[in-house]
Amino acid sequence: MDKLVIYGGKKLKGRVKVSGAKNVSLPILAASLLTREKVCLKDVPPLSDVYYMMKVLEKLGAQVYSAKDSINIKADTIRGEGPASDLVSRMRASFLTAGALLGRRGRVKISLPGGCSIGRRPIDLHLKGFRALGAKTEEACGYICITAEKLRGERIYLDFPSVGATENLMMAASKALGTTVIENAAEEPEIVDLANFLNALGAKISGAGTKVIRIEGVRELGGAVHTVIPDRIEAGTFMVAAAITRSKILLDNVILDHLKAVVAKLKEAGARLEEQPEGGVLVSGENCTLPLDIKTLPYPGFPTDMQAQFMALLTLAEGNSVITENIFENRFMHVSELNRMGANIRVEGSSAFLQGVKQLQGFPVRSTDLRAGAALVLAGLAARGCTEVLEVNHIDRGYYRIDEKLRQLGAEIHRVTMKEESEKEMTEATETAVPR
Repeated sequence: MDKLVIYGGKKLKGRVKVSGAKNVSLPILAASLLTREKVCLKDVPPLSDVYYMMKVLEKLGAQVYSAKDSINIKADTIRGEGPASDLVSRMRASFLTAGALLGRRGRVKISLPGGCSIGRRPIDLHLKGFRALGAKTEEACGYICITAEKLRGERIYLDFPSVGATENLMMAASKALGTTVIENAAEEPEIVDLANFLNALGAKISGAGTKVIRIEGVRELGGAVHTVIPDRIEAGTFMVAAAITRSKILLDNVILDHLKAVVAKLKEAGARLEEQPEGGVLVSGENCTLPLDIKTLPYPGFPTDMQAQFMALLTLAEGNSVITENIFENRFMHVSELNRMGANIRVEGSSAFLQGVKQLQGFPVRSTDLRAGAALVLAGLAARGCTEVLEVNHIDRGYYRIDEKLRQLGAEIHRVTMKEESEKEMTEATETAVPR
């Protein structure tokens, strides 16, 4: 595995562009299976998860090719029963092909999804919604078979506003007979962008971004050109980078309306954020030292995907903070790694209690999931000495060249590949060997 080596204590300055949103690129790629016509997607980040989703589409028979700034897909034929199990196990989002394939041809066989180990993320809401649309589901030997002679519109209430379930049901319902109403739907900006893409294909979806989404099924969908929205979590991570290093940076390609809860907490901690007349958002973190109480909630509440990054920030706050995780029960795995760096964090149930310290110390730490890895990078930027963040593959799933972007802002950070590490160890072994 690659690792990131960071020499902390550097002030950041300059300008950096936020990439397109991974969390909408994946469902939109899956949704391209709904149509036989050509789809062109712009500003899709070239991440490992995106690569795997493209492989999923190719193995299902779609033609997928990348241009300089776009991905083009044409799925005029579908082959096989569903996505390959090895790819599904690598990436949870591949389960989103279930809604698209069910809508396209009324059947799909798919293995149970994988992804980051941050707690239980059951698919029962997805299956409950498919059954409400008239599908039959059967589970055997690690696979789920979903079939429907014809999907029919229905009123569906989600027990929890699951983003994945909302996306899967929007895709399937877009080809169902009649009208589907999803109540207690997820309200994330990514839901709105997926709806905009489906509508560009010819779907009839209204209410996306609210708790009630209405979908009128259509017989066929066409092609479209679509640009995905900016990644609000990457934007939030760079905002915290400015705050934790007490620096000032300018971010391009940011929609502040998508980050209201994050911006509110940063301002509460002492940061300043200003939209610039010439474009971009100026983030000033020189005085970002105040403690916070944070509770993660479904959108528009504080995002669970920003919890770890804010925990890194609050390790250096002047006072005591409390972070309560209400979405995933196993999302405090970064606590022990931050404590290795000198943080003072105690976990009780779903809450983490932080007592701010004056300084973090660089240390070899391990990335356990995507956002935990980002938090450790942020901690390394502020720490004294050298921090090594291991298992960077987790970080690469959600951040495009994060080391290069941070270096562009003045951070002293570089990536060491397995090959480089192996060669270094061999050289050191040779130099220290005692001749016989």
